Amino acid sequence: MERRTDFSLKALNTFQVEAVAEHYVRFDAEREIADCLGRKILQGRRCLVLGGGSNLLFVDNFDGVVLHPLLKGIETIDSDKEHIRIKAMAGENWDDLVAHAVAHGWAGVENLSLIPGSVGASAVQNIGAYGVEVKDVVERVEAIDIARLEKVSLASEDCGFGYRYSHFKGAWRGRYIVTAVVFRLSRRPRFVLDYPGVREAVEFLGAVSLETVRQAVIAIRQAKLPDPADLGNAGSFFKNPTVDRRFLNELRVRFTDLPHYPQKDGRFKLPAGWMIERCGWKGRRVGRAGVHDRQALVLVNLGGATGSEIFDLSEQVRASVGETFGIDLEREVLVVR
Repeated sequence: MERRTDFSLKALNTFQVEAVAEHYVRFDAEREIADCLGRKILQGRRCLVLGGGSNLLFVDNFDGVVLHPLLKGIETIDSDKEHIRIKAMAGENWDDLVAHAVAHGWAGVENLSLIPGSVGASAVQNIGAYGVEVKDVVERVEAIDIARLEKVSLASEDCGFGYRYSHFKGAWRGRYIVTAVVFRLSRRPRFVLDYPGVREAVEFLGAVSLETVRQAVIAIRQAKLPDPADLGNAGSFFKNPTVDRRFLNELRVRFTDLPHYPQKDGRFKLPAGWMIERCGWKGRRVGRAGVHDRQALVLVNLGGATGSEIFDLSEQVRASVGETFGIDLEREVLVVR
């Protein structure tokens, strides 16, 4: 365990913006969490549980306690001819877990390759890509109740999973520290290749397999998305909005080429990146922040940008899309003030 005051968080967020935590506590073992919190370190202070730092934007310094669990380990719980259940600790790198599963022939997460962040954050965010969401394979989430200092096991169906959402981001925000996630993976793959470009990329690599799907997804992501190590970003900054058929038809009168994707509830998902690009933002720079030149859904730190600069840019983009399309884009990234 490490405890610091006035601690720089620049290296712990993928936007690479400078922010200072009034108090910072890193946990390397699960037993340390309850022991440390039992000393009343919070004492009425607000707290932030930090994962991989890949889905948040610090707009200012954090006047509270940043709790940073770096718990490691992957273990097999049980298996049969159809499925295998594994438990991964919250601090494990997400893509390392995907690589581990693919190497062992366990299916279910291969489409989620190369998504930055930690295992714990994957459940908090309900990460998704190329037709798959992590909720599809999460069986339960293990956590520490901060107030009661109790260990709990939360069933997947109780976590309120939705599009890039869970109760951990909403009603449970600040209540739990996620310590581990239990996944139920399959020994018999059911490949999801319907997302545009995925099937073609897989077939280019050869026969369909967990490994070719993983490599295809990695290639697609690397071609479209900047590496946070090279250019500060948090991936998709906005969620793709959904609209009803009536509103879609009204939009298509003015935008006949508007892409739209039917959803199970009868609504239609619209690509936020397409709308942002249509508004002329793709590749634009405002001071030290900008919109990525290959994917308009990604805002980037072009070097030395503050969180406020990136946030202000996001507000300009939202206003532009709202004025043009009548849609209020919702941020996927958590803004921390």
